[in-house]
Amino acid sequence: MVQLYNLHPFGSQRVVPCKQEPAHFCCGQDVLFVASTAASCRVEVFAVREQGRCEALGSFATLGPVLRMAHSSAGDYLVTIEEKSKATFLRAYMNWRCMSAGSSRVCVRMVGHKMEESYSETLKEQMSVVEMPLSDPPLCISCCPVNGDLLVGCKNKLVMFCLKYRVINQNLTVLDFERSLILHIDNLIPAEVAFCASHIAITTELDVLILKLEPVQRSADRTEQCTQGVSAPEKAVDGGSPSTHPLQLELDEFIICQKPVELLGEESKLCEIPITLESTELPSEDTKHFQVQYLLFRHFAPDQSPFGFCEETKLHSVQLLPVYQTAYEETENKRKLLSLFCFFSLPHIGYLYSIGKLVELISTYQYSEKSEQAVLTPQFLHVITSQNLQCFTVRCSAAAAREDPYIDTTVKACPPVTLDVCTLRIQLFIGPRAICHFKNHIILLTKADTEDITERRKPTRRMLSRKTDSIKSRTNSESEPGWNLYIINTVSTIQLYREMVDYSRTYENVKTESCIHLLSEAHLLVRAAIMDPYFLKSDEKEDLLRAFRESCAFLGDCYSRFDTKDYHLALPYYRMSGLSMTEVLNRLVSEGDEIQTYERGFMFYLTHSLNEDSNEELSKESGNKVLQIFYLTDPVQLPHILCSPSMRNVCPLTAVKYLQKVEKMMPSVVLTLTKAFLALKMGDLTMYEHEMDSYKETTLACGFIGQPRLLQQRKEGVVMPTEFAVHLKEMQPGLLVAATVALYENSKIELEEADTFFKMLCNSSENTIPQLLVDFWEALLVVSSQEEILQELLLRVTSQYVWRISRKQLPETKPLKTTEDLINSCSHFGLIVPWVTSIMSVGCSSDKDYHEDISRLQSLLCSQSINIASALPVLEPLTEADSVGLTIRVLCNTRLGRYEEAMEQLLSRCPDAAVCYAQHELKGDSQALWWKKLLPELCKRTRLTGNDCPVLISSLKAETLSIVAMELELRDFLSLLPEDGTAAFFLPHLLHCSQKKLLT
Repeated sequence: MVQLYNLHPFGSQRVVPCKQEPAHFCCGQDVLFVASTAASCRVEVFAVREQGRCEALGSFATLGPVLRMAHSSAGDYLVTIEEKSKATFLRAYMNWRCMSAGSSRVCVRMVGHKMEESYSETLKEQMSVVEMPLSDPPLCISCCPVNGDLLVGCKNKLVMFCLKYRVINQNLTVLDFERSLILHIDNLIPAEVAFCASHIAITTELDVLILKLEPVQRSADRTEQCTQGVSAPEKAVDGGSPSTHPLQLELDEFIICQKPVELLGEESKLCEIPITLESTELPSEDTKHFQVQYLLFRHFAPDQSPFGFCEETKLHSVQLLPVYQTAYEETENKRKLLSLFCFFSLPHIGYLYSIGKLVELISTYQYSEKSEQAVLTPQFLHVITSQNLQCFTVRCSAAAAREDPYIDTTVKACPPVTLDVCTLRIQLFIGPRAICHFKNHIILLTKADTEDITERRKPTRRMLSRKTDSIKSRTNSESEPGWNLYIINTVSTIQLYREMVDYSRTYENVKTESCIHLLSEAHLLVRAAIMDPYFLKSDEKEDLLRAFRESCAFLGDCYSRFDTKDYHLALPYYRMSGLSMTEVLNRLVSEGDEIQTYERGFMFYLTHSLNEDSNEELSKESGNKVLQIFYLTDPVQLPHILCSPSMRNVCPLTAVKYLQKVEKMMPSVVLTLTKAFLALKMGDLTMYEHEMDSYKETTLACGFIGQPRLLQQRKEGVVMPTEFAVHLKEMQPGLLVAATVALYENSKIELEEADTFFKMLCNSSENTIPQLLVDFWEALLVVSSQEEILQELLLRVTSQYVWRISRKQLPETKPLKTTEDLINSCSHFGLIVPWVTSIMSVGCSSDKDYHEDISRLQSLLCSQSINIASALPVLEPLTEADSVGLTIRVLCNTRLGRYEEAMEQLLSRCPDAAVCYAQHELKGDSQALWWKKLLPELCKRTRLTGNDCPVLISSLKAETLSIVAMELELRDFLSLLPEDGTAAFFLPHLLHCSQKKLLT
């Protein structure tokens, strides 16, 4: 693997025309702040233009020499730590841009000072200095790039100031700070701090601690307390309190100090650094309360570095870097923080951690010599040593991409975080001392030793061009010590991307891994640029998007052509490139090359692309070439490939010839069905019938499971029937229904999709249900076992039966199964009970045309499967006063346990069937209705009608009295007999009842 690519990320350089020797500097949104050395207590401000050109905006005086300085893009303020009379001060410079307009007025105020409206009106036209007094000297500072809050590191504590926007009136809003939180940290003197999105990184000489402030709900009885204690974690070794054994603690700390320690996530609580939170905000409804979450603790031993002496092992350059979500259509203010990264460095090695759901080390950086300072950007890591400016690749965009759920699937891909980092450039400089980064510029302070001044003027040591217009301002004697402040313009992303791509071609046929590595670097470079918050405003926006797609295409080519373990990545990269299948074929397939071999990546891409429902149709020539490729490389896939919508234009005769060759080696049902499909395309019915007669119908139905697209294909998400399905509908509808049931049972088609499929097949309107679809539902009832699906199907077929019966509508085709077939094959269709037949025998003859639908509906209601309560609204149209409606109403009442209502309906409408109903339904607990309801009613009706009702008399004599005589005591039986009855009629039943008593 090539580790040093020696590309050219650095372009031209310009000298910043400083009047005094810089001590510290930092960048703003479009400006550079330079604080001079102790000789002159001033800060010079320069506007940074295109190509790194500097334009002096002015300067302002500070209280004393600046020890630390930082700029916040949120609020556009500069904060400094200054020294005067051996005391340090923390100051924030607001509205500093006024000085560039010529104003020299300065307002100095204390933090939180209440401003009168008349007084504050002057703030519009003058710079405002906010002094922030602290009980302990400030040591280090950091501004949050997200919200502008300020974090100050002092001995044993961190102080947080919230940036406030105080509205004075409708025309004036003034920036101010409010001291909101103090983190008390025992025995810790911070050397550097970094603050971003509630995350805090702290370094001492050998320790790194990363924390997160999490807002918590606070109960009302605690709101008056001003301090919040965060319990210190127990000791990991002996579980004792830190204050229990002072001597033992010192010994333990001394031992731990000699060993490197890394604690991630929850384990970092074991670092034994107790933190107490003290809230200093005035209580209000908006007051936030926090708790501390430990994310990372790392301790380095003094002798851990293999280079140099122990006293040189010291951490530097801690930084928190936010990466935002790709801002395709979001404004800068709405950008979403996607990932956070933390970098810190030892003299000879740097560490980059991802701070998210998991805290993990994603990269380490080995420097060729001792580093002075480093700065991390989303695209690069820039490191200065005593002689060099080094540029390394970073993996921030790759780590951030992992938040996308589709990454490294068949949809999207991204080079892995574990990809080896490499050095893009080592640029010689004399005496680099400090560095910072600003957009596409690097600001570099160099200061040569006396013996290096003459050496510096040698042309061989000047690697970059220096613009002469900037040098003219540096001719005084103060430039003699050999210091310079440079703005180095890094080349555009597109230019460096092109260089990487060109460089990758040198390894194309020699070192596959190096070629992929370089193209991955180029891809990540462009991806990071697209994720930049200012991407939407970039002049290179369209070029970057074009380069992104091109880089995806290059990576797709690599994984297609090279034999790599990650060959499957060819598919997502080609998809991200936006290339069509035809374009990919043109890139990879050589014309007229009959002996060309095809690697796994290309076959993986081609197979998946053809197996998906694409709207792209290959030409006849391209389709035939694809057939040849698969025949030579993966012949078993040929039947499946031929069913792809993309292969519609392929020559059927050529396809059949290939299939016949494959069939001799690997015959299958799917292959036979595919040949039949092609025979239909050619209009060869003889061949079609020959192929279809090769297997039994049940085998053919199961064969469609192997390739559903023989019957249905999706176009723009809609299931469309094929020519094969249309032919089966006309010639073998039973096979079509059986095949669709098999597809559904094997999750190849959804229920709603099957509805659409049959409606389109039968040219039915949206609200019309074709008989073939009803046949499918009925067939599905036979095999389905899911209760929820069963009830849905039962309601569907019931609704259709009711619709056709109520509208006197016959099915457009003959049903595939009769009612008797359904009863015999499906448990959800029950035997029709005799009393239903009795009612129907006296019904209207006009229902005979719809006998099948009527009997199917009655059969369904006679079973125990359908939920009657759910079906009642569906059955409502049939509750009219005819025999069908009567059977439906009585069946429903019976299933609901309303026997008395059912009996009343029968006695009032069809008394001839009442006894038959009672004999079949009135059993168990409902048997009391025999003598309480049925017997008195039969006697009453017989008496009124006399001998004119032979059915009632026979049923009363044969069934009712016999059953009652068996069930009742003699006394109870006599009480039921009518007083005006004929003794001879009831005598046999009385004798039977009395004999039953004697026998017992």
